[in-house]
Amino acid sequence: MDLANVPTVALRVFREVAERGTLTAAAAALGYTQSAVSRQVAGLERAARAELLERRHDGVALTPAGRVVLRHAGFVLDRIDATERELAGLPAQAGTVRLGWFMSAGAVLLPRALAALQRTHPAIEVTTREGTTPVLVRALRAGTLDLAVLGSAPPFRPPDTESPPLKLRTLAERSLRVAVPATHPLARGDSVDVAELRGQRWVATPSAGEEKLMGVWPGLDERPEIAHTARDWLAKLNLVAAGCGLTTIPASLIEAVPAGVQVLTVRGGPQEKRRVVLARLPGPLPEPAAHLAEALRVVAAELGQ
Repeated sequence: MDLANVPTVALRVFREVAERGTLTAAAAALGYTQSAVSRQVAGLERAARAELLERRHDGVALTPAGRVVLRHAGFVLDRIDATERELAGLPAQAGTVRLGWFMSAGAVLLPRALAALQRTHPAIEVTTREGTTPVLVRALRAGTLDLAVLGSAPPFRPPDTESPPLKLRTLAERSLRVAVPATHPLARGDSVDVAELRGQRWVATPSAGEEKLMGVWPGLDERPEIAHTARDWLAKLNLVAAGCGLTTIPASLIEAVPAGVQVLTVRGGPQEKRRVVLARLPGPLPEPAAHLAEALRVVAAELGQ
C-alpha cells in the first residue's frame, strides 16, 4: 500500500462521497466536476490497492476496505483541521458537537434541548443540520456528525445494515395522531374512527428515494388522494388550517400546532406509534456530546409528561 503519500484532498473527496451517497452529489457539494471526484477516488483506491466503493445503479456503498479507510481518514482530517485552527490562533473546538436531526425534531425537541444545554453548559458549541434518515446516517458513518436525532416507524428496524451497527437510544415513543381543519366535520369530537378517514384529501411529504410517503394515515385500504405535498411540517399544518386536507402528526408536536387545526386520536386498526431515536457510532462518547445527549433525553421525557 502507498497511503502515506495520498493528498488530503483525496481523503476529503472520499469522505464527501461516503456521506452523500453518490459521486454526483459529492461533486455538487464540493464544487468539483464528477470526473474530478471519480479521479480522486480512483487514485485513493490505487493507493489502498483495494476497491473502496461498490458502484450501484442508485449510488455507491462502502466496501469493508472503504469503511476502514473512511474511519482513519476522518481522524486524519479532524487532526489537520484542529492544527490549522490552532496555527491561526482560533479557539479550540473541543467543546463543539455536530448534531443532525429529522424534520419535525426542529419544532420543539431541538430548540428546547439546545436552550437547556446553553443554561447548564454555555461553553459547548452545537452546530446542527436537518436531513433525511439516509443522509444523516451516512454523515454519522462519514464522521461529519457526532449525533443524529432520527424518526422511526414500525417495525422499528435499524436505520442501516452497515457494520458496526450504530448505537441507538430511544428518546421517546409517541402515538400518531391526525390533524384536521377546525372547520372540518371530523373536528366535532376529539377522536375519529379509522373508517372515517377513507375518501379524505391529504397533505403529505413527497416520497423520495428511501424516504416513504409521510402524512397519510398508515394502512388505509385505498389509494389516498394527495392534494398537496410539502416537506416542512409547519407548511403541512398551515395547509390543514386553510382547509386543504388532513395530515398526520406525532403527539409530541401537539403544542406547536397553529390555530385552525384540531388534532384527533384515531380509533380502530393497529395502534400507530412513532419513535424518536438518538443515533451515534459505537465507542466512547466525548463529554460535550454526552451532555447534549442528556439534554435531548431530559427534554424528550418532559414532552411525554
